This record gives sequence, C-alpha cells and structure tokens, in this order.
Amino acid sequence: MRDALFDTAITRLFGIRHPLLCGGLHWLADARYVAAAVNAGGMGFITCMSFPGDPQAFRREVQRCRELCQGKPFGVSVAISRRAGPERLDPFIDVVVSEGVRFVETSGDSPAAILGRLKQAGCIVMHKAPTLKHATSVQQLDVDAVAVVAGEAGGHPGTVMLPQIIQAPLAADRIHKPLIVAGGMSTGRHLVAAIAMGADGVLMGSRMLVADEIWAHAAYKKHLTTLDEHATLVVMKTLRANHRVLANESARAAADLDDSGVTQFEPYAPHASGELAREAYRTGNFERGLLSAGPSVVFANEVKPVEAIFDQIIDEAAEALHRTTRAVVRPVAAREACA
Repeated sequence: MRDALFDTAITRLFGIRHPLLCGGLHWLADARYVAAAVNAGGMGFITCMSFPGDPQAFRREVQRCRELCQGKPFGVSVAISRRAGPERLDPFIDVVVSEGVRFVETSGDSPAAILGRLKQAGCIVMHKAPTLKHATSVQQLDVDAVAVVAGEAGGHPGTVMLPQIIQAPLAADRIHKPLIVAGGMSTGRHLVAAIAMGADGVLMGSRMLVADEIWAHAAYKKHLTTLDEHATLVVMKTLRANHRVLANESARAAADLDDSGVTQFEPYAPHASGELAREAYRTGNFERGLLSAGPSVVFANEVKPVEAIFDQIIDEAAEALHRTTRAVVRPVAAREACA
C-alpha cells in the first residue's frame, strides 16, 4: 500500500489514507469489494438496494464486511426514491443503525426524511447530488459532505450532464462542506486535477468494475478491458431518467426507443430490468441488460485487486504532481515574496 500523498477534508472526515471513494454499485458493491477498498486506504459503500425486500441478507453482508475490515469503519449506500416512499428504506436504515455502520452515502432524492435517524445514530453522511443546484440545496441539511456527479458518470448522471471540467470548479465555489467529485474520475491525473479544481477527493465507479473483488463474471470484466472511450450510451432520455450504460443490444434497443420519442416506461421495461442486469453480471452475457458504465471505463484496462488499482492511481498522481512542479516558472513562495 502506498504512503499517503494527500491530506484533505475527505481523508480526515473518513479517516482514510487516500482521498479515493468507491461509490455504491448496484448489485456489485458487496462486503468483499467494500472491505477491499477500506483495507487499501480508501472508502467503499455496500449498496443496500442490492438486497431488495431482504434487509436480513443486507444485515449479514454488513456483518461480513465488518469482519473483512477487521473492525475498520466502512460505508453503506442508500438510494432514495420519492416514488417508492421512505418506508421502503426503513428496514435497511434499521440495519445501519443497529449494526453501527459509520458512513452512509445517500443519493437520489433529498435525504431529509432519513437524515435525522442517521445523524442521531452517529453516522457520517455524504449525499451524492446530480446537479450543482441539488448540491447547493442539500448542503443546507445536516450532511457532512457533498458529492457532485458530472455528465461523464456511469449509471444515473441526471439530466443536466455538465462536464467535470466545468462543474468541479463551480462546485468548489458553491459548496462549503467537504466536496467529492464523481464522473470520469479514474486516474491519478484526474485526482490531482480534481484537487486543483477545489475538490477534496474523488468518487469512482466505472474504473473499479474490473477489480478482482467485484463478483461479476470474468467474461464481463475481460470485455471491459477491451473498450475505448466511445463504448457507452446515454439512454432513457425521453423519460428524463438518463442512464449511461455499456453500448450493448439492450442499450441500442433503448436508444431506438429514445429516437422514436417514446415517453412511457413500459416499452423500455424488457431492457431495463434490474434482474436482467444482475443476470448479465452472473453469466457474463454482457449484451443483455442496461449495465452502468461511463466513458472512463477506457482506463479500466486490466483486471487486478483494488489495492493495486489504488497504488496505480497514487503513483500516477505523484508523477502528475512532479510534472506540474517542473512546469512552474517560479516557485509559489518566490512569487509571493516579490508581490
């Protein structure tokens, strides 16, 4: 494991060595993967909605993660949907509270309905927002950190789709709590750029899909290592439910529905089923199902352990910092002395 290279508000908030967060991945972010992120010096979040209708299975996963982390704190990801209602989450929040989970990543709608219970239980809460408007609003709540998702993100980047190079500096100006940027973040150069733009850390998804500890089929991971930056599509745009996914048979069928102006979910359902995606991960048949991924999957070009991925990112960041230093005409201290 590499030595710490950065000391930021995020490394201090989460008590981690590196400002690297592995966001919740539906179906994939389980105890083994999250523990690998924690043990490698970052933070990960078990996705509670990977256990629909079965909070006790979720509880067992939380307990397993605690064992694998050898007592180190870890996180849980909670997706909030206004349509489903907060009561759907109550059994999972019960598990978070009773099991003493330290960190919670919330996403989707406002976390206001569940925030009181989480904070009363002593949880550190990071909310993941799809736009700057949502991010500036949610920071008024009792959240501890805010993650802002850019248009390059795999999964559900929202409908604004602002690129990271624009959004990150704007977010740094408007967010007054520890800030994480998500979407397109995959390399050490991205990490250095994010910090230079004012963020305190990065949250990754697509880059981590090829980790050894991700349980998905080897054929799926091998396919990911062959992809270029054009290998994803944004579908379900006519429903205003943008979903960035691998360009496979299901994605192309959904894109055709978009092009036809379909505004009802039913025609999309045969392609958008969550169970179909889970089956794709299980069998390696990556042509069926909407499989979340962003263009940064181009950097996921080798299957290896989480720790090795983190080591590579930190090594790249060190080189990027060295290159930046060499490019400076005069040291900052010297400029200040002349001012």
